[in-house]
Amino acid sequence: MAQSPHPLRFITRLVDGNICAYDLAADASGVLSPVMLFQPSPDDDVVDHAVSDGFQHAYYATLNAVVCVSADGAEVWRSPFEPQSDQRHGHRPNCMLSSDGRVVWVYRPDAMAGRDRPDQWAALDAGTGAVIGQADLQTVGHGGQQLLHPASDQVLLDVGEGQDGSVIYRASLTGDGIELISYPWDDRCLIALSPDGRQFMTVHHEQADVAVHTYPDGEVTFALSVDAFGHDPDEIYVEWSGGYLTQDTIVVTLAGETEDEQEWFRHYRVDVPSGQVRVEFDARSENPYDLQPLGDGSWLTTDPSGHPIRWTDS
Repeated sequence: MAQSPHPLRFITRLVDGNICAYDLAADASGVLSPVMLFQPSPDDDVVDHAVSDGFQHAYYATLNAVVCVSADGAEVWRSPFEPQSDQRHGHRPNCMLSSDGRVVWVYRPDAMAGRDRPDQWAALDAGTGAVIGQADLQTVGHGGQQLLHPASDQVLLDVGEGQDGSVIYRASLTGDGIELISYPWDDRCLIALSPDGRQFMTVHHEQADVAVHTYPDGEVTFALSVDAFGHDPDEIYVEWSGGYLTQDTIVVTLAGETEDEQEWFRHYRVDVPSGQVRVEFDARSENPYDLQPLGDGSWLTTDPSGHPIRWTDS
């Protein structure tokens, strides 16, 4: 398979209550086997997770904390979200590890959690859980997606505010804490970063089109509405799914309903240099969101066991 400039090295999945770590550096396809299993602390309800290089530690978010555990199951540290929230629904924190393994980035939907404060974006010391930097966000989000820039220490965050839209931020750490920049939209949902980090992909919040932007400024390189794929925009919409199959190819997902109200979806390849729709793409999945392009020509879906399946075109 083709190699991307900065390939994703490992991923995690929650399977049977364990955080499973998979090594993507191995040139393997088919159902992947975990190289390490981490057991969360008892009674913790894990909502997001990450793993360190070398698989020595796992980091996970619950509704009320971020926790680090070692491979032997010991809890290394716990960083609680104060005050504790008694609301079980409508807010989902997110955590991600920096490329050098030193920082855990955490999105906290504190407003929806009822903590009487704005949403927070925090950077924690991966070794101790201590707060390195923290920023107030002008959002009331239900959840967020963080993407690590492949060629720098910058991070992108998309905060989903339900019917109110979606806000995209960019951050990096400085000596004074977090340097925060917001993009000037509330109607675009972040989908993916290109393998070289020079572009990113978004879908309109109302699902009318897909766009490719230059990084970091966010200028639109091209945008494709539903009719560019040969479908009726009054009946068909773009899913918040897809990504970079390679540096020069994105996968875009369209969905709709048949006359008897059966939902359907199709994936399409789009050539990035030209902005032209190419052919349909068979993702080998029955769920439009069960698709994770890896940027090197391969992609992941999920086996009924819960473990990822790696596919290639060949």
